Amino acid sequence: MNIQENVSLKTFNSFGIDAKANQYVNIQSVENLQDVLKTEVTKSIFVLGGGSNMLLTKDIEALVLHLNLRGIAIIEETEDYTIVEAQAGENWHEFVLWCLDNNLGGIENLSLIPGNIGAAPIQNIGAYGVELKDVFHSCEAIHISTQQTKTFTNQDCNFGYRESVFKQELKGQYIITSVKLKLSRRNHKLNIGYGAITSELDNLGITNPNIKDISKAVINIRQSKLPDPKEIGNSGSFFKNPVISKNEFKKLQKGFPNAPHYVISESEIKVPAGWLIETAGFKGKRFGDYGVHNKQALVLVNYENALGKDIYALAKLIQQTVFRLFNIKIETEVNII
Repeated sequence: MNIQENVSLKTFNSFGIDAKANQYVNIQSVENLQDVLKTEVTKSIFVLGGGSNMLLTKDIEALVLHLNLRGIAIIEETEDYTIVEAQAGENWHEFVLWCLDNNLGGIENLSLIPGNIGAAPIQNIGAYGVELKDVFHSCEAIHISTQQTKTFTNQDCNFGYRESVFKQELKGQYIITSVKLKLSRRNHKLNIGYGAITSELDNLGITNPNIKDISKAVINIRQSKLPDPKEIGNSGSFFKNPVISKNEFKKLQKGFPNAPHYVISESEIKVPAGWLIETAGFKGKRFGDYGVHNKQALVLVNYENALGKDIYALAKLIQQTVFRLFNIKIETEVNII
């Protein structure tokens, strides 16, 4: 194995933070990963995938395992569905496009989400009314201490809103190496009722959409709101949309009668965090090399050479201000390192 020392992680994280890795190794196979874990199990390790859902606030005083496992394969196929396995290092959006080219439906609403396959179950990624758990079949993961491989089913993962068992009780214990999804081959169930998908389809002149049309609409919407990390450092949505009780929402409506919201259940309401942050006055605010994006208040950005700790301080200021104004807590979606 080729372990490098004092490696800059600037090109390996979408925020473009110039943090250093004390040690770094490129992992290109499961066997390679197991071999490294056998020798490094007693030492500190840090697992790096696509680097799209984290904010580095300091150098990594550990061995960084950069997962670059690649490959996509069809595992099972019937008239109605296909089970596809993708290795953890595959880019998520490129995988979505591969599925669309093969007429496999179920993840078209998740187009253009940054990051790699391996992180998708950890975060239970979601957008525009669809979550990974809706199509998730299983994943393979290696236990860090024992190097044994285990299969996790949908139920095993205990998925929640941007949550999974890998962020809770099993945090830091397993490394996901591949993911299997169960996708439709025909009679695709289209989800166009969330967000601006319907209006974007109208703009495109599409009245009878297919899964590629849905993907195109989602891509257009995301590109109109979210900055390209290659141009401005960012990690997409920095905060989760808070879910509050109906009573809490009624209190919010007293001061803000037109507050946007989505009914989750008989007792729960989801309020867009972007609206809370924008109403609090942060949208478009810049603080030197960092700030809040001018088109989407959910997105914190690194304009040039910002420090991760400064962006984190801004995130905490936003949280404190939103709580003071609305009595609503917003949590970070991005992992703070």
